[in-house]
Amino acid sequence: MLTVSAYAAPSATDPLVPTTVQRRDVGPKDVLIAIRYAGICHSDIHTVLGEWGPVQYPLTVGHEIVGEVVEVGDQVTRHAVGDRVGVGCMVNSCRECESCRAGEEQYCLNGNVGTYASVDRDGTITQGGYSTHIVVDEDFVLKVPESIPYEAAAPLLCAGITTYSPLRHWKAGKGSRVAVVGLGGLGHMAVKFAHALGAEVTVLSQSLRKKEDGLRLGADHYYATSDPATFTDLARSFDLIINTVSAPLDLDAYLGLLALNGTMVNVGAPPEALPLHVFTLFSGRTSFAGSSIGGIRETQEMLDFCAEHGIACDVELIAADAINEAYERVLASDVRYRFVIDASTFG
Repeated sequence: MLTVSAYAAPSATDPLVPTTVQRRDVGPKDVLIAIRYAGICHSDIHTVLGEWGPVQYPLTVGHEIVGEVVEVGDQVTRHAVGDRVGVGCMVNSCRECESCRAGEEQYCLNGNVGTYASVDRDGTITQGGYSTHIVVDEDFVLKVPESIPYEAAAPLLCAGITTYSPLRHWKAGKGSRVAVVGLGGLGHMAVKFAHALGAEVTVLSQSLRKKEDGLRLGADHYYATSDPATFTDLARSFDLIINTVSAPLDLDAYLGLLALNGTMVNVGAPPEALPLHVFTLFSGRTSFAGSSIGGIRETQEMLDFCAEHGIACDVELIAADAINEAYERVLASDVRYRFVIDASTFG
């Protein structure tokens, strides 16, 4: 076992603290990664707070990881020492079910192994990327193109693929009208991707405070949802709505913005149930859907797409001792648009 420096949550109510975690020995198909940067995702905070279910503490979170390969198992063929690589939200799956065979490991019928807070293949609880090193099966390690700035690549492994996947699945592109609800860590990536795909992009945000940013990132239009006129003026306007916020919304109001056969996709995950009147869907054969991350194949496609189109996350780099303050700022929507931890400061 390898003991590495990390930050962990001791409980749902205590601040994260410096600690150490154990990494398994490098197996025949494993890759040991020296982590360079780790993004802070709202999912980390939900998990630490126990909002998505019971958690075994202490827990090290973090599933937006980039780093350098420093050791490989003797059967590894995909990666070599010195490679620039990334790890996202999962580190294993059954490999045998229908979803896995289709390259959709995120929907593994037997449950994929999350990068943190999951039961690993050896029966231990997985510990995430707020640490200096991680050991991952080579099949769940991504190649990070050299043209993407290192620290700005980390959030692509969650915020990036979470928004890229539904845009691809619902065929956003030239001639389609896409609305993005919320301009945060997920939302700013959705805008960049939708714009690069050629869609007409509208941001729907609570206020116009970030309008200048939204237009800079690639939005064609920007509206405040606090203004009731927005829902009247934009009725039946969009083919696809990507909802990135992790808070309750008036779903009926947003579904009323969909054009005939339009779809609203939730990628934000509020802990509360979201009420919906089914008759809202009847008025235009509209759909309400959900989307998780992408499979490994699609995540690599997303990274390559980012390299091709010059896309990366807008980040604020912090040291490990600023994690707790960063959590408070995320909850206050005070970040543009993703905090990334310099892993050299873990100790």
